[in-house]
Amino acid sequence: RKSNFKITSWNVNGLRAWLKNNSKSFVSKEDPDVFCIQETKCALADIPKEAKLAGYHCYWNSAEQKGYSGVGLCSKKEPIKVSYGMGNKEHDKEGRVITAEYEDFHLVTSYVPNSGRGLPRLGYRQQWNKDFLSYLKKLDEIKPVILCGDLNVAHKDIDLANPKTNTRTAGFTKEERADFTTLLGEGFKDTFRELYPDKKSAYTFWSYMGGARAKNVGWRLDYFVVSDRLVPKVCDSIIRSRVMGSDHCPLSLLLSI
Repeated sequence: RKSNFKITSWNVNGLRAWLKNNSKSFVSKEDPDVFCIQETKCALADIPKEAKLAGYHCYWNSAEQKGYSGVGLCSKKEPIKVSYGMGNKEHDKEGRVITAEYEDFHLVTSYVPNSGRGLPRLGYRQQWNKDFLSYLKKLDEIKPVILCGDLNVAHKDIDLANPKTNTRTAGFTKEERADFTTLLGEGFKDTFRELYPDKKSAYTFWSYMGGARAKNVGWRLDYFVVSDRLVPKVCDSIIRSRVMGSDHCPLSLLLSI
């Protein structure tokens, strides 16, 4: 089935550095209907002019803490409504969520909190997961949901190069994985695994250390998750692993809507 709508998502690991890398040229080549960005590390007042993509309406959500977190959403068509955060003061000061409402769906882009080296934020992350799931379910009652972004979890062993040595590493703890399983049990699907259940070595993040990217020692931390009833409209879920410019690569979801 031919797709007529494309969403691209990318954790850029700092908007200003990403723009300097000339990574914007990828966006014009990919030409998505919506481009979602995570980890801008940019206060609203500091978002560079060049970040405004020609032909797109751009929306930004930044953390109170400077140079930390932050997400963006650029849409060719103006959404019906755009909202920031999930309506929870404690969580929303970190600028991790933007929701755009369209005629047939809600699009949510998120940069999920990292539990940190040594897992100091695991408890907070579990609370965040719970609150975010109830936010997604509320949206889903109104219109189906497309969630994209850096969800900071490798769901199964197949989703990272070294599962055995990472069971207490942020992003692969049993707690984070269980929470992702819970999300999928509430009427949502991981589009990539729906289409490619057994595809190995499919990663979206590689540490800058130890030449990990050249060796493809990576993690699949970035996703397009959709409400069950949108699955028939999904044409493809693609990882653009060759595209440089960040320690994550972009991904695109092709839909027929």
